[in-house]
Parts: sequence; structure tokens; C-alpha cells
Amino acid sequence: MPHFPVNHPARPIYRVLAGLIGVYILVFGVWGVAETLGDPLFDRGSHWALGLRTNLAFSLASVVFGVVLIIGASRRTNLGHYINLTAGVVFLATSILMMSVLQTEANFLNFSMSTVVVSMLFGLVLLGTGLYDKVGPPEHAEAELELRKHPVADSHRR
Repeated sequence: MPHFPVNHPARPIYRVLAGLIGVYILVFGVWGVAETLGDPLFDRGSHWALGLRTNLAFSLASVVFGVVLIIGASRRTNLGHYINLTAGVVFLATSILMMSVLQTEANFLNFSMSTVVVSMLFGLVLLGTGLYDKVGPPEHAEAELELRKHPVADSHRR
């Protein structure tokens, strides 16, 4: 079973990072919807928003993901932890999948290489924020500190 730190001291910074990514994705999605409104859903045109190529389907998905990330970052519960972990994996998997079909007709989200790079970066940051954003009762955090101060753990530090 993986171990996620509970009540990490830098948790507010990680929540702000996830929230900023959510705001960027939301603004990108709204801008993309405004640019591609009236086009077919999976059009492969040359529409760009905030430096990334897009189509109506990708813009609508970005609006949804941006709202979900902002909601997760604004809550002080483990909802943000799970949203960030899931979104990080989704962004990484999507970027790898879309990179593999970049120059083919299967590029249904109209990705460019810059979109792949940004998606990978966002995925890595969201995965990192999800790893350290877990919230728990103060007793769990104290138990972790005691575990780190255990004599056996001290003998391995020398």
C-alpha cells in the first residue's frame, strides 16, 4: 500500500499550484470554445488558444477539467488529493496517447506538440500535488513524526 504524507506543511502551496493549473485550463477552455464555436466538434482546423492548438471537443473538455480542478483545490478535504492524483494520471496518459497519433487522422483533439508538452507538465505537477495534498486528523500527522523519530529509523540515518 502506498504511503502518502498526511498534513504536509507545504499543502497550501500545492493547493495553490493545482488551483492555478485549473484556472489556466478553464481560461484556455473558455477561450477555445469562443474561437471554435460553430465548427464541428472534432475539427482539425488551425484554431489556437493561449498558445495551444484546440478544437471544440478539447475546449469543452478543458472547461470541465478546469472547473473540477478549481473545486478540488478550493476544498480542504481529501477531495483535492484524489482529484489531483486522478487528473495527473489522465493528463499524462492523454498526452502520451495524443503524441502517438499526432500526425494521423486519429488526432481527434487536434493536439500539437506544444499541447503535448503542456499536458505532460500539468500531469506531472498535478500528480506531485496529489501526492502531498492528503489531509488527515492531527493524530495521523503526529504518528508519522513519531515513526520518523523511531530508534530504528535513527540508526539508518547514520
